[in-house]
Amino acid sequence: MESGDRMSLEKEGHEGASYTYWVRKITDDAAPLPVPRKLTPEDVSPCESQSQSATLGSAWNRAGTWEEKSLNNWATPRIKELLLSVGSIQFSLGRAEVEDVAKCVGDAFMVIVRNKKRVGYTYELTLKVKGEWIIQGEKKFVGGHIDVPEFSFGELDDLQMEVRLSEARDILHQDKIQICNDLKLFFEPVREKLLQFEQELRDR
Repeated sequence: MESGDRMSLEKEGHEGASYTYWVRKITDDAAPLPVPRKLTPEDVSPCESQSQSATLGSAWNRAGTWEEKSLNNWATPRIKELLLSVGSIQFSLGRAEVEDVAKCVGDAFMVIVRNKKRVGYTYELTLKVKGEWIIQGEKKFVGGHIDVPEFSFGELDDLQMEVRLSEARDILHQDKIQICNDLKLFFEPVREKLLQFEQELRDR
C-alpha cells in the first residue's frame, strides 16, 4: 500500500500491545465529504402520512397484525345517553317515560386483524320507568323496570324485553296486564336507539 494514499497512526499500549488505524489521506483533488443535514418536516411528513393511511391501530402496531382495544369508556355512557333520550310514550289510558338506566353492564371493543378493523359489543340493560294511568276513573302512578337480556352486535332483530312492575298498589291483576302490555311499546324506540349506537360504533 502506497504511503501517499494512506498513513498509519500507531500507539503503544501499557503492556506493549499496539493497534493501528488506517485513515485515507485527503488530497486537493478529492471530492469533499458530504455535510450532515437535519431533516425538515417536509422531508418527513410524506412518509408519515403514507404510513398512517396504510395502517390502522396504534403506532406500535404498524403491521396491523392483532390489536384489541376496549371502547367501554365511550360505549357505556353513550348507551345511557341514547336511552334517556327516548322520551315519553302516550297510551290509550296513560303515559310513561324512561326515568333512569338502572343497569348497563357489558363490553364494547375494537379489534384490528390483518390491518382490518372489526367492532363488537355485548350488553345487558335494565331501564327504570314511571308513568300514570287512568284506571277505573282514577289516576294511578305506576313504576317498574324493563329488562333487556344480553344482546350483541348484529343481533338487535332478536332483542327481547321483560317488564316487571314495582309500584302498582291497589291495581287489579287485569289492569296490571294492560300496563305491562303498554310498557312493551318501549321496545321499538329502545331498539332504534341501540341501532343508532351500533352505527356509531361502526363509524369509530
